Amino acid sequence: MALNRRGSRSVVVDGLPYRWRLRRKPTYSQGLCWSPCTYAVERADRPGAVLVVTTDQPRMGNWMGREGQPVLPADVVRSIRTALARGWTPERPGSPVRLDESGDFAR
Repeated sequence: MALNRRGSRSVVVDGLPYRWRLRRKPTYSQGLCWSPCTYAVERADRPGAVLVVTTDQPRMGNWMGREGQPVLPADVVRSIRTALARGWTPERPGSPVRLDESGDFAR
C-alpha cells in the first residue's frame, strides 16, 4: 500500500528519499485524545512496506483542547532511523510495519 502523494512531505535520511504523511483530520479516537498522533512513512523512490509511527503526543487539533506538539521533520528522521535499526526494510513490499513510540501517553 503506497502513500498518497497529495499532502505528503519529503525528507532525506542518509542520502535516501522518504515521504511521510499525517492525516489531514484526526481520527475519532485521536480527536477525543484516546489515542496518540500517528503518521506514515515510505521510501519515495521505491515504495514498499509502509512504516506507521505512533507518537507520544496527542494529535494537534484534537477536540478536547489538549496541547500537542507538531510532528517535525527531525522527529520523522529519528523514527526512520529507529525503524531501520529494528529491521524495517522499506523497499520490500509487505504489510505495514508499526513503530510504537507512545511510551507514557496518557489520555
